[in-house]
Amino acid sequence: MALPAKFLRNAAALAGCAALCGCVSTPVDDLLASTQIVAELPRESGAFVEAARFSAGRVGEAPPGDWSPFVVSPFASRTEYRLVNGNPHAVLEARADGSASGYYRRVHIDPRRHPMVEWRWRVLEPLARADPRVPSRDDSPARLVICFHGDSKRLDIGERNTLRLYKALTGEMLPYAMLMYVWASDAPVGVVASSGYTEKIQMIVVERGGAGTGKWRDFRRNVLEDYRQAFGEEPSDIVAVGVMTDADDTRAKTRAQYGDITFRAAQ
Repeated sequence: MALPAKFLRNAAALAGCAALCGCVSTPVDDLLASTQIVAELPRESGAFVEAARFSAGRVGEAPPGDWSPFVVSPFASRTEYRLVNGNPHAVLEARADGSASGYYRRVHIDPRRHPMVEWRWRVLEPLARADPRVPSRDDSPARLVICFHGDSKRLDIGERNTLRLYKALTGEMLPYAMLMYVWASDAPVGVVASSGYTEKIQMIVVERGGAGTGKWRDFRRNVLEDYRQAFGEEPSDIVAVGVMTDADDTRAKTRAQYGDITFRAAQ
């Protein structure tokens, strides 16, 4: 399930968010993780950007590039992420057992200069009945998460309260928007779905479960075009790239492996 939806279970929680976090007067820009990233990191340049080079890592060690866990919910256990032997190079393996958390690194990429994202994954233990359109079944063995900065003035009161509640419950901050490419068992490829709790998280199904289990799948998407389609506006800079394997809604086990993630200029 999309990140805030893990704990935003009812409208009462959202309505009481201001009292809970005690930060009503905090400027919205100060609640966006993306604000700090665009201020601290220079934009990437060159013909391509290696957002994730798991293949350059060593089995049993942390991936190169300052990767960090991302809390989905304070009430859920965390998915395990580790480098394993992918024959011949290292890959990132994620194991979820009724758990939910992400794994990400901060970047600063202009999607107009590097609109094409390429990545690969393979699902080793699929999930039954996974569907991003249904909150009670919005789990997935494999997701690529791309986070964006944006104009905080475009956020409505509900979206601003989501930012405040998330920080209060996890101690972390959300970016302006998230675009997720996901695996699903019960939704066709091409489906675009929001989290149901915020329009600032949109999911695009890129693989439907079945015959592909255990096989590496290669993907190439135009992030610039996908963002425009999903959000109906122009994107600002990309500020983080991550992966997410979760099974807390279905209380099941799932496992997937991720290869390198690269952004390139359009050709």
